[in-house]
Amino acid sequence: MKILFLAWKDIQHPTHGGAEVVLHELAKRLVKDGNEVTILTAAYNHAPARATLDGVHIIRVGKNRYLHPFQALRYYRKHLRHKFDVIIETVNTAPYFHVFSGDSAKSFLMYHQLAREIWFHESFTPISHIGYWLLEPIATWLLGKSKAKTITVSESTKRDLQRFGFTPSQIAIISEGIPIAPIKNLDTIKKFDKPTILSHGSIRAMKRTLDQIKAFEIAKKQIPDLQLKISGSAEGTYGRKVLAYITRSPYHNDIEYCGRTTEEEKIELMQKSHAIIVTSLKEGWGIIVTEAASQGAPAVVYDVDGLRDSVRNGITGIVTATNSEALASGIVTTLQDESLYRQLRRQAWEWSKQITFDRSYKDFVKIVGAIHD
Repeated sequence: MKILFLAWKDIQHPTHGGAEVVLHELAKRLVKDGNEVTILTAAYNHAPARATLDGVHIIRVGKNRYLHPFQALRYYRKHLRHKFDVIIETVNTAPYFHVFSGDSAKSFLMYHQLAREIWFHESFTPISHIGYWLLEPIATWLLGKSKAKTITVSESTKRDLQRFGFTPSQIAIISEGIPIAPIKNLDTIKKFDKPTILSHGSIRAMKRTLDQIKAFEIAKKQIPDLQLKISGSAEGTYGRKVLAYITRSPYHNDIEYCGRTTEEEKIELMQKSHAIIVTSLKEGWGIIVTEAASQGAPAVVYDVDGLRDSVRNGITGIVTATNSEALASGIVTTLQDESLYRQLRRQAWEWSKQITFDRSYKDFVKIVGAIHD
């Protein structure tokens, strides 16, 4: 089969995230099963217009987030129309509306999450209000009316879609996966000498890194030797604000900003840290939570979409209210109760073994009808 994905970013985009990892893992497995796969996506600085990675063909058109869908559809109509058996539109803020094109190919939608509150943290006024109150609700409602089969990765996103008119039978949930293998044995991992919590991911407003630092400062009053490691690129106004806050913190000597880390460095931090904290406004699925669990670090997370899906509260981690005081309490509970910590750590690790891309792929091909032996 010939399969086309429409996607805002590909795995090589410098700001790619979990959604792009999932997309590429599915795409390369489709290729391995004998399908021809193309991703029509956005360009970025110094990116080649054409690339092939793991047998997946990548075509890049247009850089602007909001203009790219129109440019991509124009390119599709001119060069790719009627050349594919299956077209999957991955919706990330700005949709393509390809499902209304009348193309002969089987059309699907794929959502990891809706933006919702992220508009107010990642866009400026009045765009944030227009996006939250008009653009996303109207676009999502229209796409729901298409009745196209829709793929998502969590119950939270499914509920979000149903709020905008998608029917339960229209939505299919596939398993998530993680790109790293779980460690073989928890007992072989050596932790930092002092209790250490990890923050990992791009430092931007929707990740609420400042909440994490404030929670660390509160928790440190009860765990005096507590340490915080922050891993991720700090760019833009919010990134500079976070770095400035660290220098002013009374506990700045116990906070290490690691900068942007390699995959190997990330894995080492997960293995050595006692727990990871995640405070995003929302996620499709908290992939970073499952990755950390696979390396022996349970999570303390905010009670938001995606994170409440990737953490079983009190079983594989702790889910808290969305404020620094509650997060700090979750950190203290996790690290000071040794019996609870061992339980959370082991059960999170065991669960991570079930969350694989092979399982995700099996779920996926059942929905789209691609070849799979």
